This record gives sequence, C-alpha cells and structure tokens, in this order.
Amino acid sequence: MKNYNEMSMDELQELDLKYIWHPCSQMKDYEELPPIVIKEGHGVYLKDVNGKEYIDVVSSWWCNLIGHTNEAVTSSIKNQLDKLEHVIFANFTHPPIVEVCDRLIKYLPKGLSKFNFSDNGSAAVECALKMAFQYHKQIGDSKRKRFMCLSDGYHGETIGALSVGSMDLYSKIYKPMLMDAIHVKAPDCFRCPFNKNREICNIECRCFVEEDFKKYGKETAAIIIEPVLQGAAGMRIYPPKYIKILRELCDEYGVLLIGDEIATGFGRTGKFFAMEHAEVTPDIMTISKGLTGGFMPMAATITTDKIYDAFYGDYNAHVAFMHSHTYSGNPLGASAAIGVLNFLEENNTLEKANEFAPKLNKMICDEFENEKNIGEIRQIGLINALEIVKDRKTKEPFDPKIRLEYQIYKKALEKGLLLRAIGDILYFNPPLTFTEEEARKSIKIMREAYDEVLKQIL
Repeated sequence: MKNYNEMSMDELQELDLKYIWHPCSQMKDYEELPPIVIKEGHGVYLKDVNGKEYIDVVSSWWCNLIGHTNEAVTSSIKNQLDKLEHVIFANFTHPPIVEVCDRLIKYLPKGLSKFNFSDNGSAAVECALKMAFQYHKQIGDSKRKRFMCLSDGYHGETIGALSVGSMDLYSKIYKPMLMDAIHVKAPDCFRCPFNKNREICNIECRCFVEEDFKKYGKETAAIIIEPVLQGAAGMRIYPPKYIKILRELCDEYGVLLIGDEIATGFGRTGKFFAMEHAEVTPDIMTISKGLTGGFMPMAATITTDKIYDAFYGDYNAHVAFMHSHTYSGNPLGASAAIGVLNFLEENNTLEKANEFAPKLNKMICDEFENEKNIGEIRQIGLINALEIVKDRKTKEPFDPKIRLEYQIYKKALEKGLLLRAIGDILYFNPPLTFTEEEARKSIKIMREAYDEVLKQIL
C-alpha cells in the first residue's frame, strides 16, 4: 500500500489534480499555482510537505479561532473518540452536546434558548429560513413568503442561502433557481452615498431599509444580516445603530430578525457575539466556524421560546420542524466546541485579543495609512481590512481584470504568508491567539508583496 505521507509535493499535487475539484476556485489557475500540500499546523503556522511555513492570517476561511492543533481542543476530541463517535440525534442525545448548550447560554443575547444543530454554516442558514417561514404559517400569517437581505451580504452557497446573498460572484448563474428575495441597499461607510463617515453618521442610509419595509414588510417572513461586519463584501463594517433600527422595524412590521453570526461570532469582532455591539437580540441566530475552532464541522440555529412554542404540539397536529441532518449534534463536534470554550475561558483569550487589537491596528496603519493606493483601513476586533484603490480621492477601484488581489496572494505565498484577499481588499482575520511577533512578520511580508505587485501594475 502507498504511504501518502511520504510522497513528495509533486506526487501529491499530481494525484490531487487528477481527482479533486477544489472549492471556490477556477481550476485552470492550478496549472500555474498547484495546490500547496500542507502536512501539519501549529498555532498560526502551517507547514507544507517540504517544510516551508506559512502564517495563516485568514484563519483558514475564518474558522481557526485559537490556532491549529490547539491542545485544549485536540485533547477534548481525543477523550471523546473512545466513548462515542456518532449517534442518531432524533430521540437520542449525549453529554457533550448538552454541555455545549448549557455553557453557551451565558454568552448568547438574552432570550435565545433553543438550539437546532446542523453540520455547516449554509445548512444553519437554510434551517433559519425554513424555521422563519414555517413559524409564520403556524401562527396564521401564511402570506409571509419572502425574505429580505442586505446588498453584498453572504450567507452560504446552498440554494436558500444563495437566495438571501447578494454577491453575483456566487449567485448570478443560479438566479433562475433562487427564491425571490428583497435585496436592501446595505450601509457602505467607505463609499457612503450621503458623503458621511462613521464619525459623523446619523444612519442616513436607514431610508433604504425603511422604504423596503413599507413596500414589503407585510409579506416578509424575516430579514437576515451579518451583524456589524459583512465579511465576503470585503470586511465591510457598519454602525451597530443600524441593527437597532432593523430591530425596531422588525417589531413594527412583524418580521423576524435573523443574525448570521457564522463569521462574526466567538470574539471575532471584539464581543463574543457581534449582536452585543447593538445590544439587540435577534429572533434567530446562526453560528458555526469558531464554534469548533475549525476542528470539526458543526453549526447551530438558535432561537427563542416564542418561536419554538409555535412548533410544539401533538404529533397529529403536524407542526413539528421536520428538518434534519445526519451529523446533527455530532459528539466529536460537540467535544471540539467544549475544547474551544475551555481554552477561551481558562486563558481569558478574548480579553487578551481585545488588548492586542488596537496595537495590531496601529502597526498596520503605521505601515500603510499614507499609501496613495490605500483607500481605507478598517478594523474591528483583530480583523483589519485594507481597501486598495486606483485613485484615493475618487475611491475608484482597479480594473478587476488585473486580478490585483490574486497577484498579491501569490506573491505573499511565495514569502510564507497565507493572505487570501477579497476583491481588492487585503485583510487580517487571525486567530485570537495572534502575537505581536507573528503580526510583525505578517505585516512585513504583506508590505513586500504589496509593493512588488503595485510596482508592476502602476
């Protein structure tokens, strides 16, 4: 039998490209840049089969919350492995999943109390949409069949999740298959249509969502948002007060508010959950990514007693929520979540990350804020995003055909930094355990990659 762990980079790449269709990729690009074969990871570092290290400042798609192979999580999973790997979650349960719920309750916005588990973020969003739709039907409000979402929002790539996303990159080709959602113009604090900024903003952009609620509020089941931070839009940060306005509109029109915390939860924005910035409780919340620190697939859709009660009744009333996933509430995933919570609580991780956050932002600003092609540096928690523009005064972007972000990504990889940009936005979304030394190394490499690519383009 072949020993794949002893194969060379070239051999493994050849086999990979023979069989594997990688996500969110144009596979033709892999002719130039074959998949890098990673053999191990520790903390913020990944190491390939040749021994080269890469600093993972994007947390491997934002889920690696407290570092690769974190001992608190690995030991929790190992302890569970010899006890129970999986059990049907209909009419059965197990200690780890009960512990996860009991411990998470204290961090959730007040009023959220019921957990429905799935195995990935998109599935959690699908669950939330179905839950909202069925809830209205079962309380006698069956005219509510549509959903609102914010422009440039992203909630996953299943059909329902794509329907309430607003990024053509992911959804345009599938539009004939999608639900007819109402896409509300979202806040854009960098290119504000009212020529305001975050310091002098009175949420003038509320007019867009207010108008849509007037038009469609009575036929809308729910509005879904990424609270405070629209990740795939380019780490676009907007004022918490906007969420307060949404909460008021939802209450006025009888619309449910879904807070998608898949990317923003577990300390990413400086609060345990981003809804805390607005001091608002959503009717439904979705979580994943940081829940297990990237160790195991797990997600949850969390709601209130009020919504749960609409599904509670005799079997023959046919009001049950007939929604399921094979790996719902998986014991190994729950054990990973327990490990994450243990580490966060025992090490005061979020508090330490919040202490370091302004230092990290200052380090990045000191290096980049005077660059003529940096339009804005925005920051929340340890997340920092640098928007590259062709013209700083007009905020005109570069021609996307240049693929500026891809050129910088490749150059940074050469130098040992995993810096997967979004459009022309370079960003750091490192684990909460990120150190000053790791930051300095990362910023130095990002600077070198930026300079070398911009020099070729300009």
